[in-house]
Amino acid sequence: QVHLVESGGGLVQAGGSLRLSCAASGRTISGFAMGWFRQAPGKEREFVASSSRAGGTVYYADSVKGRFTISRDNAKNTVYLQMNSLKPEDTAVYYCVVGNRAYDLLRLDVDYWGQGTQVTVSS
Repeated sequence: QVHLVESGGGLVQAGGSLRLSCAASGRTISGFAMGWFRQAPGKEREFVASSSRAGGTVYYADSVKGRFTISRDNAKNTVYLQMNSLKPEDTAVYYCVVGNRAYDLLRLDVDYWGQGTQVTVSS
């Protein structure tokens, strides 16, 4: 069992930046791919980014490519999502996820979900 707790969400103006953190407990994340999903009001959850176990392979949704960066610190059992040049359409609840491989997360093959953290981008 892996327990995930997200933090770092909040209200930011368009063009601003936020860094989300996800602290894992229960098991070491070095054995898992990690990633982020988001869900906007009235929309389905969508893939944002994923990272392989050592961080050498990453995937991004086209909508965030070039603006968001996923990283991980396996020693701290934490994964991050640096979000720059934020847009109002990035407003959503952001969820940290765990899976077997980074490509599996891209395909919504998720083993564990966090509770989510709200990100609101004002225009």
